Amino acid sequence: MIEDRKAELLRTLPSVDEVLRSNEIKDMLDAYPRELVVASIREALERVRNQLLADDGTAGEKTRACHIAEMAGDVLESLALRLRPNLRRVINGTGVVLHTNLGRAVLPAGAIEAVHMAASGYCNIEMNLASGKRGSRYAVVEELLRSLTGAESCLVVNNNAAAVLLALSSLARSREVIVSRGQLVEIGGSFRIPEVMAQSGAILVEVGATNKTHPDDYRRAITENTALLLHVHMSNYRIVGFTRETTVEEMVEIGREKGLPVMSDLGSGFLVDMARFGLPPEPTVQQVLAAGADVVTFSGDKLLGGPQAGIIVGRREFIDEMKKNPLTRAVRIDKMTIAALEATLREYLDPEAAVRNVPTLRMLSAEANDLMKRAGELLILLQEASREKAVITLEAGTSAVGGGAMPTAELPGGIVAINPLTISVSELASRLRKGDPAVIGRLQEDRLLIDVRTIQKGEDMILAGAIAAALDSRGDRF
Repeated sequence: MIEDRKAELLRTLPSVDEVLRSNEIKDMLDAYPRELVVASIREALERVRNQLLADDGTAGEKTRACHIAEMAGDVLESLALRLRPNLRRVINGTGVVLHTNLGRAVLPAGAIEAVHMAASGYCNIEMNLASGKRGSRYAVVEELLRSLTGAESCLVVNNNAAAVLLALSSLARSREVIVSRGQLVEIGGSFRIPEVMAQSGAILVEVGATNKTHPDDYRRAITENTALLLHVHMSNYRIVGFTRETTVEEMVEIGREKGLPVMSDLGSGFLVDMARFGLPPEPTVQQVLAAGADVVTFSGDKLLGGPQAGIIVGRREFIDEMKKNPLTRAVRIDKMTIAALEATLREYLDPEAAVRNVPTLRMLSAEANDLMKRAGELLILLQEASREKAVITLEAGTSAVGGGAMPTAELPGGIVAINPLTISVSELASRLRKGDPAVIGRLQEDRLLIDVRTIQKGEDMILAGAIAAALDSRGDRF
């Protein structure tokens, strides 16, 4: 009986052509491409068909006119989803400051303005405006980097892996590079130092043990074919206990003895010492260069707080070799990256202002008491918005640096915990991800945690509205 009724209801469904001819849809054809409207109608019809097939016999009778009238809203919703950009704004409630999946560093306001300038018209990326002749795209940031780090020269490529690849390819192709076994790290996407080195054409020579590497281990490994001593900072993990690593200073001493350059891959790379804010001690770029490293590489979108980039600083003779390498062309940065990087670096001309103006530094240095106060204010907003559809509480918690930086750091702060009463916590998280803007938090058993450390200025009210809509049991927005 129910199957017969389903078949009868399915026969009442209009065809795609009928829907296209309806008054409700005609206006859409003036506003949207016909192909998208047709595809959206097919999706809407398929949804209705699936609903009817899943019906247990309680659905009321529907006429063709009713189908089409109701379908117009579904078609518009489908069109909106099709035309919505895939790359969208996300409110980061995870507490992970440098969240790789969410774009890592939030750019300073000045960098955003600089990107807009570079993208909205022409710019002098490779023209010297004083002479009117062709210039270098790296000149825009070279003087800043030399001033901030004390390096003789610099080069910027599209990320730190490319920086390491270019440096090894330029300075050690077909020759040996000596690295401690404890520093053969794996970076994001399962890429490892040995694989990057193999791609560069350099020959890996491992020395020492996983937990201990002594200066004499390097000395004994040096041959006539050795080109470079490589130090890799353990930015994304720590070995504790019975350990010993050869310092950059010790490697430089060996390098001077044997006439070999020393390269340090810092990975993240600070320009200001953040230990005073309770963060674990981390070597700054300036300190590593002062220790005698000939080449230092680090990321632009991690602890620096700028755009994705691989920054290479050091002695001019080695940087010049890299600039002549054809690979440099393949990994160079574009005008928007240069614009954002220059604006970010300018913030560091005043280190104290950088802590206030660079969002990454501002979030990392935020005081626990201030964060708890912010979390309390957000709690009130969410309690008012939830209309008793969730139990929402305030808790102390810890945030993470993220981005493969400072793996042992635990940053104390404030968290708002949401326990939904009308839907499951997984459904709440799903609805928030699908919203616009999307909201990402941390799932913990039957609660969704929102860490205010990574909630940006002006996002509190938007977040409250998104959570209120997601807690609506109908879920119409989703």
